[in-house]
Amino acid sequence: MSSSAHILSIDQGTTGTTILLVDEQGNIVSQGSQEFVQHYPHPGWVEHDPDEIWDVTQATIADVLQQSEIESDISAIGIANQRETTVVWDRKTGKPIYPAIVWQCRRTSDICADLNTQEDIVTQVKAKTGLVIDPYFSGTKVAWILDKVSGARERAERGELAFGTIDTWLLWKLTKGAVHKTDYTNASRTLLFNIGTLTWDETLLEIFNVPKAILPEVCPSASFFGNAQISLLPDTPIAGIAGDQQSALFGQLCWQQGMAKNTYGTGCFLMLNTGMKRVESKAGLLTTLACSLDEKPMYALEGSVFIAGAAVQWLRDGLQIIESATETEVMADRVNDSGGVIVVPAFTGLGAPYWNAEVRGAMLGLTRGTTREHIVRATLESIAYQSADMVDAMLGDSGTPLESLRVDGGAVANNFLMQFQADILGIDVERPEQIETTGLGAAYLAGITAGVWKDIDELEDRRKIDRVFSPQMNAQQRNEKLADWRDAIQRLSWNANGV
Repeated sequence: MSSSAHILSIDQGTTGTTILLVDEQGNIVSQGSQEFVQHYPHPGWVEHDPDEIWDVTQATIADVLQQSEIESDISAIGIANQRETTVVWDRKTGKPIYPAIVWQCRRTSDICADLNTQEDIVTQVKAKTGLVIDPYFSGTKVAWILDKVSGARERAERGELAFGTIDTWLLWKLTKGAVHKTDYTNASRTLLFNIGTLTWDETLLEIFNVPKAILPEVCPSASFFGNAQISLLPDTPIAGIAGDQQSALFGQLCWQQGMAKNTYGTGCFLMLNTGMKRVESKAGLLTTLACSLDEKPMYALEGSVFIAGAAVQWLRDGLQIIESATETEVMADRVNDSGGVIVVPAFTGLGAPYWNAEVRGAMLGLTRGTTREHIVRATLESIAYQSADMVDAMLGDSGTPLESLRVDGGAVANNFLMQFQADILGIDVERPEQIETTGLGAAYLAGITAGVWKDIDELEDRRKIDRVFSPQMNAQQRNEKLADWRDAIQRLSWNANGV
């Protein structure tokens, strides 16, 4: 059995839970993952069973502790979680009164559409939360549950029910109902939290019809939230909590203003640390709270590319021109360029900075000489182009030049994609050795709070970079490629808008 300090990190995602055991050097010494069931009761609805999430979390913790033969020297617990997913439960029994409504769920679209017709409300919500009114966020989900479950609203107003995002639910279960708290980052995604005053906002609660008695206490991300009371982790302090994207930003040690990370998954999630400066986006990005080590707010700009890794899945499952994602790097390198082919993977419309839900995907520039290698290469390039558009939007909003981009997520293993990203941005792209940055972020928060590490600088000294991709493309080539990409976007937008 090891005698050094270890942090146990719970990375509770949308499709499964990953548990990491992190040592004092910041290394992952053991990990395990387990999936859980996705429920789709109606078109556009997505639900999880909160009890199943808890059961999976416990089982995975047990597996990881057994593998590592570490039983009693866990210094602290950190939690990173899928954001916005909403749970309401009975404070007395600890039982959910309804399944968890997942962030992807669109059941409250009509409620949001109605609120979005009221300009004064839209303005107030944006000013107080940095967000737009959308079913994505938690506020309308809470109200929906209280209105649809018989007697729930009255019980909530009497203080008999508790609301939480998944971090709060896990914290409640870990402490056997002793603690009802969340952190700034998760609270900032509810539509109910004022990111300027760092408090639940009475006006927002009235707009979204959510009683204050149901809400958790809000703390900085690096805080002592309480002690675990389960047999696997007796009296272990829970000392760090953050929503997944903010946790990944912290896990990449993007602690200073002007540092950014991009997570390459099904989509891409780009986040730029703007420090203590709250930046209001003119390009449709979200202003949100980043992880903080004290009660002073840290802000970030966030944007997402809807289709990134999902475009590669489409090559495999839809077009069936590849058998696995790992093939794409070799195939892209077989050709010198995309042969003039541009793929715009707007399968669900275009996000920031274009925000056009009517645009649909297209392949342009096909000739008789086009091969599957050209199509594969153009698809990978589209991921980098979309991320570049997002970076440009962020830099326009913040006015802060980006010196490098730190990357994580499954697709960063693709060397072609990472090199092309560096080329098209004209800056270095840094890939860390450990790409489990979401779980690492929660571990770092907990470890700093618990005194395993004294500060961010100590963690930075231990950060290991797998590879830095430096731009090799000259400015003229870069500008020509970006111009071709943006011309394709413009043509598709005109077509979608009937111009």
